[in-house]
Amino acid sequence: MKALVFHGPNTIAWEEVPDARLLEPTDAVVRVDTTTICGTDLHILHGDVPAVTDGRVLGHEGVGTIVAVGDGVSSHAVGERVIISCISGCGVCTYCRSQNPSHCLAPEGMSGIGWVLGHLIDGTQAELVRVPFADSSLHRLPPNVPDELAVLLSDILPTGFEIGVRYGQVQPGDTVAVVGAGPVGLAAIATAGLYGAAQIIAIDTDGHRLDVAKRLGATVTVDPSAPEWKAQVLAVAEEGGVDVAIECVGIPQTFTMCTELVRPGGHVANVGVHGTPAELALQDLWIRNITITTGLVNTTTLPMLLRLVAAGKLPVQAFVTHRFDLADIVSAYDTFGRAAQTQALKVLLTR
Repeated sequence: MKALVFHGPNTIAWEEVPDARLLEPTDAVVRVDTTTICGTDLHILHGDVPAVTDGRVLGHEGVGTIVAVGDGVSSHAVGERVIISCISGCGVCTYCRSQNPSHCLAPEGMSGIGWVLGHLIDGTQAELVRVPFADSSLHRLPPNVPDELAVLLSDILPTGFEIGVRYGQVQPGDTVAVVGAGPVGLAAIATAGLYGAAQIIAIDTDGHRLDVAKRLGATVTVDPSAPEWKAQVLAVAEEGGVDVAIECVGIPQTFTMCTELVRPGGHVANVGVHGTPAELALQDLWIRNITITTGLVNTTTLPMLLRLVAAGKLPVQAFVTHRFDLADIVSAYDTFGRAAQTQALKVLLTR
């Protein structure tokens, strides 16, 4: 089979590799019909994730058709069309039972890490992928949900919702600021309304992304390169700041922005993947009763979000901006990596 293989920082190739096959009774092999590229894949490409070694097939998002199942798989069968979750949890360990499969204790890849696809084992940017723990890691698709919407449920929609909206404890009537209107930030914007946010402020320097944010539910957009950007946010927020600030970039400056925008007693939900340390100004924050959360997505809300997408309740059509054949994935990485020039959000790769 062909797959996108990592060969060290800034080196990837679409090349022939051994076919994915069943290794454990709980495995399934899925023919990948549609996949996409995540911002985390760019971190890997640039060498920011040392656990990803030379020869690894990348990718942790996908929609496909099951072509083989192990004897221990009871919930899925050959021929089913499924979403592949970015988290592979055994379903029975302490963390899985406490709704934290992102820290699954099974020895697949590494005990304590549920994100294994395209990280610690071969991933979804391939013609075939082996999916561990198929019963809990695959989700059957209704026929009315197209691939281009279903693939968003592998990672970004649950990430924005779980780590941004839920960890941020958004309440009805809240004012929510989302710093960074990339794909995950847009997912947080699209799902913040599920918990009744009254105002959703999208903050980004990219005008195109701010336009998309409006289509997905943002009530106010702010460009932080403008001199009075902070005053614009606080004028909307009142009460000394926003109720919830969601960080979706992953750099120290945007994390600091969130701590400065949130009101006393508010919540900062960090979603961005940080590659360098960020300063925590506790000398200023200790007195403000602020809650700060971080997290890796669990995808436990994927079935619920799938029902909303199937019912047309989430306006997610705007996410996909570019389409490629799977074999053109190296070009797709180039387009996605130059998002500021190409206006790429999610690139769709189809078999």
